[in-house]
Amino acid sequence: MSKITRRAALSATLIAGAAACSGPAPRTRFEAVADEADAIFAHGVASGDPGADSVVLWTRVTIPDGGDAAVAWEIAADAAFSSLAASGAATASADRDYTVKVVAEGLQPATRYFYRFRTGEAISPVGRTKTLASGALDLARFGVVSCSNFPFGYFNVYDLVARRDDLDAVIHLGDYIYEYTAAPGGYGAEEGVRLSRPHQPPNELLTLGDYRTRHAQYKADPSLKAAHAAHPFITIWDDHETANDSWSGGAENHDPDAEGDWQARKRAAMQAYYEWMPIREPAPGRPREAIFRAFSFGDLLTVVALETRLMARDRPFVYNEIVPTLTSPEAIADFRENILWAPEREMMGAEQTAFVENALRQSTDAGQPWRLIANQVVMANVTAPNLEPHLTEENIRELEAQWDQARSFIKFSTLGLPTNLDAWDGYPASRERFYAAAKASGADGIVVLTGDTHTWWANDLTAKDGSHVGIELGGHSITSPSPYRKAFLGGKGAEYALLTGKDNPDVRYISGEDHGYIALTVTRDQIDAQFIAVDTIEAPQYEAFEKAAFTVRKSGRAAQFAGVRGLTLKERAVF
Repeated sequence: MSKITRRAALSATLIAGAAACSGPAPRTRFEAVADEADAIFAHGVASGDPGADSVVLWTRVTIPDGGDAAVAWEIAADAAFSSLAASGAATASADRDYTVKVVAEGLQPATRYFYRFRTGEAISPVGRTKTLASGALDLARFGVVSCSNFPFGYFNVYDLVARRDDLDAVIHLGDYIYEYTAAPGGYGAEEGVRLSRPHQPPNELLTLGDYRTRHAQYKADPSLKAAHAAHPFITIWDDHETANDSWSGGAENHDPDAEGDWQARKRAAMQAYYEWMPIREPAPGRPREAIFRAFSFGDLLTVVALETRLMARDRPFVYNEIVPTLTSPEAIADFRENILWAPEREMMGAEQTAFVENALRQSTDAGQPWRLIANQVVMANVTAPNLEPHLTEENIRELEAQWDQARSFIKFSTLGLPTNLDAWDGYPASRERFYAAAKASGADGIVVLTGDTHTWWANDLTAKDGSHVGIELGGHSITSPSPYRKAFLGGKGAEYALLTGKDNPDVRYISGEDHGYIALTVTRDQIDAQFIAVDTIEAPQYEAFEKAAFTVRKSGRAAQFAGVRGLTLKERAVF
C-alpha cells in the first residue's frame, strides 16, 4: 500500500499495521476490495457477530434479470483457501433484496479467517474476519465508530479503520444510515450536492424499498466496503436507522398524519437492517427489536450491546412542549423531581435489564477484568450550560432554521437542567436501574462506549447516591456534524469551557472538532483509548492524527481514568 501522510505528532506506532494517504491519488480502499472486477458483488462482503466457533458472513448479489441466484460460500484460515474450514450454499432472492447472510460454524476460537462468495463464474472480494477467544486472553483491540451520514462527507474514517490489521472487531454504535430527504432544506442536502454525494433515494425513507435503497447506497461506498472486508463488526442501531429521536411508539421525525403508521415504518426499517447488516437474526418468537446481546472475549472482557430505541423506550421530552410549562422555580423543581425522575420512564425495559445483569454476572464469574457496554446515547450526567450569553439573535434564527426546537432548547439551557433529554439524562430512573443491575451482578471494570452526539467525550459515571460506577468514552462521527462544533458555540474550544467545571464534574473531556474513531487496546491491567481523527472529510485524501488518549485502570471495584496525553494544560487540569 501507499504511505500515509501523518501529522508530525503522530508516532510511527499510532496505528499498527496501517497504511495512510498521501500523493495525488492515494488508495482509499482495502486491498481485498481494490481488485474487485465484477459488479455482481458491487456491495462487497461483510462479517459480524463473531462467536468462539462461528461468525456471520454477508454479501449482496446484483442480478441483472431479477431472478434467484445460487450462491456458494467458503471460509478458510488462509487467503489462498487451500484448506476450507467451512462452506455451504445459499440463495439470493427478491424477498431478502438479494442479500445473502449465513452463519459459518465449526470454526476454531481466536482465529483469523478469510471468506468469499461465488455465483456462477463471479467470485466476490475476499473478506477477513476473526472468531472470539474461548480461554486465556491477554490482549484485545477494537475500533469504535458511529454516525456515518453519506452526504456530509467522505467516509475517510472507515478507510482508516480498514487499513488496520490488528483489530479483533469493529464496534458500531449506530446511525449506520440516515433517513433524511435529499430535497433542498433536508439535513445534509446542501453538502450532498456540493460533494456530489446526495442521498438515494432522494425522498425521506418510509417504505421497505426506501430503506433497502439507502442501505445499498451506503454499502456501495468503497471505504465502508473496505472496513467491512477487513474486520468483523458488532453493530447496534440508534435512531436514524428508523427516524430521528425514535422511541417504541414513534419518532420526532415521523408524522403519522402525513407519513402513515409508525409501526409499519419501523418494521420496514428493521427488515432492511437485518437484510443488509452482518448480524444474527432474532431467535424464533423473539421480537425483532430485541438486538441486545453479549460477546465474551476469553477470560479478558465481555462486550454487552444495548438496545435503547425501539423496544422499550418511552417518548422523549420535547423542548417545545416542556419549556412553556417551566414558568416558576416551583414548576422547574416539580419537573426535575417528579416528571424527569418518574420511576416508570424506561429506556431498556425489564427484560433487557435482567439480560444485562445476567451477562455482567457471567463475565464476573468468568474472572474477566473488563466489561464494555456498547451504548447509543450519552450516559453521564451533563447539565446544560447557559447558552443565551453566547448566541446572538442571528445565531438563534440560523439554528432555528435547522431545528424547530432550537429557541426552546436555548431557553431550557438557562434552567440548570440536563442538556440532552433524548439521552440517559432524560431517563434518569432507568439509568439508575442499569447501575443497580451492574452492582447486583458484582461487575466492576465497566467502560461505556457511546455514539450519537458526533462529539468526543471522556466522562465519569456517577449514580444518584454519589457512587462511582465506571467511565464513559464517547466517539466523534464518521461524517455527521457536531452540535458542539465551533460554529455553534462561538469558537474552537468553547464546548470545553462551557461543559466542564463545577456544573459538570463528571465531564472530563469534550471536543466537537475532528471526525474519527476510538481505538481501544484492552489488557488485563488497563485499557488504552486513543481518539484517532482525520483532518478532513471534504475529499478522499486525508491525514490521520491522535487527538487525545486516555489510560483506564481499576481502582477498587471501578474503572477510573489513570492517565492522559495530547491534551492542553487547561484540559489536563480536569484530570
